[in-house]
Parts: sequence; structure tokens; C-alpha cells
Amino acid sequence: MSDRATFEIRPDDALVIVDVQHDFLPGGALGVAEGERIFDPIDALAPRFPRVYATRDWHPENHSSYAQYGGPWPVHCVAGTHGAAFDPRLSLDHVDAVIDKGTERDTDGYSGFAATTLDRDLREHDVRRVFVCGLATDYCVKATALDAKAAGFDVVVLADASAAVNVEPGDEERALAELRAAGIAVANSADVTGGTAAAVRG
Repeated sequence: MSDRATFEIRPDDALVIVDVQHDFLPGGALGVAEGERIFDPIDALAPRFPRVYATRDWHPENHSSYAQYGGPWPVHCVAGTHGAAFDPRLSLDHVDAVIDKGTERDTDGYSGFAATTLDRDLREHDVRRVFVCGLATDYCVKATALDAKAAGFDVVVLADASAAVNVEPGDEERALAELRAAGIAVANSADVTGGTAAAVRG
């Protein structure tokens, strides 16, 4: 999955961790079968970035994405519920900001940039390159990465720190191909070098 490039962490980098919530993990309302594979790479990477964000779906009970209201998905990530909470296996020690998305009934919330403060916060902290990971590769990770690119950031998607829903076989591969076609790099956590908590965050 990797493009076989290496990326040294810079002071103008940020890590965006997408939707590592109970409902998107195995056993959740919309669980990603391989979702648990993401914890080790994310927890290894987060301390090394100068700025870290965690997005979460934070939906009202009548969100338009729910099947009962004409959407494609079962009820998931209702604000304030257990399903919407971050999984405790995700360390939040190095997360600088939590970004709630899909907070309005008719905002789909796929992208961390859709009707949120993420773009403004990245610019306020002079971020130029965004690394994106989390759940799910073929939906919210893809949408967040594409919007970051459209907003003018350099973007790298970390494939091994993300996992796909794969509603249809091959959705993950098609998502990664779409990202590459948009000029977004695809890497694995092992391709990210340099930078330490002391040197970068301190």
C-alpha cells in the first residue's frame, strides 16, 4: 500500500486521527473488521508530531445519515453515548484538540474539515503538511485527506494506521487509488522517520 517514500517529521506537520470511536470498531454499530490494527501505529506516531488532532462523529439522534431518516447507515456515534466515545486503547495524551463533526442533522460529517474548526486551527499553528489516519480508509479518512488537499495542505495518508469498511470488496484499494490520483501520498507508519517528543513537541 505504501508509495515507498520516507517522510521526516517537520515542525509544520500535524497528525489527524480520524474517528477512533467504539461504534467504528469491531462490535460497534458500524464496526470496521480490521479496525483494531490501527492502535499500535497510531500510539507510536502521535508523540512524535508537533500537533495532533482527533476527530469524532458527534451526531444528533436524528442525523440524516441514519437509515431511518433516509441515509445509508445504522444509528451510530450519537453525541454523548458510549458508541461515540473514543476507544480507550487510543491514547489521548498527545492530542492537542478534539474536532467534533457531523454535529448538525444535515452535515454528513465524513470530513474532518466539514463545518468544523480544523482548517482554522491548522493555519493558526502554521501547519503545512497533514498526516491522516484512522477509521475508515474508504470514507472519513479519504474525505478528510481530500479536503485537506483541496485546502492547500500537503497530505500523507498512513495506510497501516487506517482500516476500511469495505462495503464492496476492493473499496480500500479504490480509495487509496483515488487519493493517489489527487496528489496525496500513501505511506505506512514505518515510512515516517525523525522527530521525537522532546525535539518536536518540546
